Amino acid sequence: MIDFNTSFCSEFRTSFSREWLETNGIGGYASASVSGANTRRYHGLLVAATRPPLGRMVLLSKFEETLVIDGESYEISCNQYPGNIHPEGYKFLTGFRLDPFPVWTFEAASCVIERRLFMVYGENTAVISWSVKNHEKNDKAQIGLEVKPLLAYRDHHHLRHADASFDGNCCVEENLVSIQPYAELPTLYLAHNAKDVENQGHWYRDFEYAVEQERGFDYREDLFQPFSMKFDLSTDVTVIASTEPKQITDAKEFEYAEIARRAELIKIAVAKDDLTKQLVLAADHFIVARGTCKTVIAGYHWFSDWGRDTMIALPGLTLATNQPDVAKSILLEFSKHISEGMLPNRFPDAGETPEYNTVDATLWFLRQFEPMPKKTTDYDLIRDEFYEKLVNIIDWHIRGTRYQIHVDTDGLLYAGEPGVQLTWMDAKIGDWVVTPRTGKAVEIQALWYNALCIMADLAGRFDRAADQIEYLAMARKAKSGFNKLFWNNEEECLFDVVNEEGPDASVRPNQVFAVSLPHTMLSSAKAWKVVDKVETELLTPVGLRSLSPRDSRYAPIYIGSPFDRDSVYHQGTIWGWLIGGFVDAYRKVHSKNTKTHAHVSEIIAGFKADLSESMVGQVAEIFDADSPHAARGCAAQAWSVAELLRVSLVNPQ
Repeated sequence: MIDFNTSFCSEFRTSFSREWLETNGIGGYASASVSGANTRRYHGLLVAATRPPLGRMVLLSKFEETLVIDGESYEISCNQYPGNIHPEGYKFLTGFRLDPFPVWTFEAASCVIERRLFMVYGENTAVISWSVKNHEKNDKAQIGLEVKPLLAYRDHHHLRHADASFDGNCCVEENLVSIQPYAELPTLYLAHNAKDVENQGHWYRDFEYAVEQERGFDYREDLFQPFSMKFDLSTDVTVIASTEPKQITDAKEFEYAEIARRAELIKIAVAKDDLTKQLVLAADHFIVARGTCKTVIAGYHWFSDWGRDTMIALPGLTLATNQPDVAKSILLEFSKHISEGMLPNRFPDAGETPEYNTVDATLWFLRQFEPMPKKTTDYDLIRDEFYEKLVNIIDWHIRGTRYQIHVDTDGLLYAGEPGVQLTWMDAKIGDWVVTPRTGKAVEIQALWYNALCIMADLAGRFDRAADQIEYLAMARKAKSGFNKLFWNNEEECLFDVVNEEGPDASVRPNQVFAVSLPHTMLSSAKAWKVVDKVETELLTPVGLRSLSPRDSRYAPIYIGSPFDRDSVYHQGTIWGWLIGGFVDAYRKVHSKNTKTHAHVSEIIAGFKADLSESMVGQVAEIFDADSPHAARGCAAQAWSVAELLRVSLVNPQ
């Protein structure tokens, strides 16, 4: 359990800078800062997935909450307006914890109030409750609570401004209020046990979102307050915000079910220490439904389900946590979208046409057919549902597919053309591809070689002798070509990219996959040197730098405008997900003894502090290259959590 005390919570700077996240398993979520203030356009108490897992709309942005104790009012909400914080509810905040979902503790006039929030799994439903925790000390006090919902009703990428067409009319029934400001958007239902509901209808103007301002985006918003609810806190009070009408009496059942579901996840994963238990719960936020199958949200708040991120994250999110059926479901879902031998890079928020601008997503997809059958022994499924699709993928790569992706005469995989970014280092600003890596990228060759080895193994199992002979021959040729082209004698490591212009000697983390993946093309001596180079120049307590500090392009901090940030996205900025590949490689080249185990444990433990930073209980996408390695980018990233969890739970020692 992550738990913050009074000194942390009542200090605006700290409680304002930490965020919390709840999700519902279909792409929807609830999130804000610990202080109660929204600091991003993406924050809200009910962000509904209207086209699961996408079409995410901020319906209910937040509540304005006022405690009334013996006639005295105490505003426990918090907002940032131009030049002002109002109300200053954080001053009454004495505690925040994940237990297992967000719980706040407030104290006013010797009265201790607890607020709890969680989402119902599989529904666009958030449950928020308040209770007095020390009734015995306040048995004669009159304690009430007024709650005013503030609505945004807009796409989670956008902002709301006062709008005359916004229909603020409410339908008030017993224990239920409903409102539908726009006919094309869902109705918001608020089930409650309030003693009184009063229609009002006001615009609250000029909320400021500090993180959006820092990121160089529009950051002011207006929100609509349609009504207020007044509660008697002599008993527990609850509001259920949902896109479906709910019975307030079901709130406790929802809560017990969600607590039990999360406890079962930890039990199934056999997570025994605090770090892995929290990572198991963090991982659950990313696995969501797409149709009848599952997919992975790449990160919160703004990412959708990306092919590359999903395939990199899949082993940690599902296999390491002993959920192989989820892994199968994800692979089956993505296999439906293979086109010209390629997996989609992403499913856009707007529209249903997938984008295929990636060379590595497909190769990471193929990579799954080594650990997945080992976990499940379900080779029948692979033979019946996947094998011919995998053969088709290899065939397309041999003869050539989009973006000049093809096998060259040396057996290595070439990819790229002007104006596109096909590897995970995919920053692009207008027409400028920051790290194009056109040609033969080092990790692409490692993935290609592993794909050929995996296919040879599957072909042998399925009595496809001709296929097996072909794939083994291709693997031998790729290995020979790789060793001729990629060794950098001067740096004693691998080149990052080789193309017509010659080798790129940038010292980057991509080379670690030539060691970490199960099938390596390197000798043990060269593999050791690669790991040593990466450890010496790129390893940090929160992942690997994307470029050596010795490089003139090295950027120590990831801040500024979108242009400033995108231009240094892969020029030193630390990526948490790369820790998985490094740990695998380190374990492979070093003796399996207590010293190695202790060093790996120390590396993994470096992330523990980050669980209390930025997005509480999660691991961020990226970090500043220089100390103190501030968390940046997406506050909760699937592959960061997944890779850390995978190497934490799966220990070969």
